[in-house]
Amino acid sequence: MKYVTISKLTFMACALGLANLSFAEDMQQQPHTAVHTAATQASMTPQQALQSLKDGNQRFVSGNMKNRDLMAQASSTAIKQHPVIVVLNCIDSRTPPEIVFDQGIGDMFAARIAGNIQNADILGSMEFGTQVAGAKLIAVIGHTSCGAVRGACNKVKLGNLTGLLQKIQPAVQQAAKKNGKVDCASDEFVDEVAVDNVLLVMKQIQANSPVLNKLLKNGKIGLVGGIQDLSTGKVTFFEDKSVMPKA
Repeated sequence: MKYVTISKLTFMACALGLANLSFAEDMQQQPHTAVHTAATQASMTPQQALQSLKDGNQRFVSGNMKNRDLMAQASSTAIKQHPVIVVLNCIDSRTPPEIVFDQGIGDMFAARIAGNIQNADILGSMEFGTQVAGAKLIAVIGHTSCGAVRGACNKVKLGNLTGLLQKIQPAVQQAAKKNGKVDCASDEFVDEVAVDNVLLVMKQIQANSPVLNKLLKNGKIGLVGGIQDLSTGKVTFFEDKSVMPKA
């Protein structure tokens, strides 16, 4: 009888422990429904917006992304949106910024184009996202093993793609000047061009958009660049090259 009593108590204790563990896991898995409001957007600084990208990328890399109720977020933002970030990203299928930075619906504007280049339409979109819609940070994000960068390096010509790749040529020449030659067969060289291209686009944004340049000079927004490592998912930001208002 004593043996049976201990076994029952042990079973009950284990069951209670499992129930508590299950409850804790359920609490952790409650869908995230919050979205940015006018108040949270207004209170966000460019530095905080950058930190949200860093934190989100860390969650992505670690496999600990937020459980989101995307339909609830879609419903909450159906009438009005208050994103805090504008991302200029490559069109590459392996670099979706909302996933790579673990952001929800209504958190960011994402402009995607091969080679993450800038043009008048991209700049106009950024001007809308910041001056009109209130985003606090522009992030230009390239990636390793970029096909557009390699195509520019090899001077590929194909329809309208030809003109697009020509926009990356200055970065190719800049990397070649540092290395003494153009080496399109080298993955390291191609990745170096990708970095130079991001930095070049950051300069072009400031030079080609008086609207964005004024916002940057007045400390209303920040500008940062980065590179996503396709093999790990981690994004490395070029903070020493960023344009951020003083905290």
